[in-house]
Amino acid sequence: MTELPSLRVRWLQALALASDAEAERFGQSFGVGDAAFELLRAPEVGLVMARGRAGGTGTAFNLGEVTVTRCAVRSSGDRIGIGWVQGRRLERARLIARLDALLQSAPSKAVDAAVTELEAARAERQAATARKAGATRVEFFTLVRGED
Repeated sequence: MTELPSLRVRWLQALALASDAEAERFGQSFGVGDAAFELLRAPEVGLVMARGRAGGTGTAFNLGEVTVTRCAVRSSGDRIGIGWVQGRRLERARLIARLDALLQSAPSKAVDAAVTELEAARAERQAATARKAGATRVEFFTLVRGED
């Protein structure tokens, strides 16, 4: 049986994968600009090793290094928030960390609804990309010669 991800895991993932505009709107809806935060770990850029599997199920191998930015903050309510995002995006990592700290004490129904909106927007972006790629799809076939 697979365990469903916790709400905190969902919001961290949704924020890391959201567009900049979506993340900003999300932050404004929860008043992240009004709250005070102590910076525990300033946004910093580093590398993580991405791993892959041949065919999605084969033996794991090192695919290559990926640039990420991380940040950690503490809210006035002593909640520690973390933020990780792919790329060199210092302000985005700081925003995610601040939101993480803030959302830990927010009403879960409101957070769940907002996270569901972010996930739906991401699914729509992925579907649009798939439709665009699908329009250029080429089908190949092989003719078999009658020789033995």
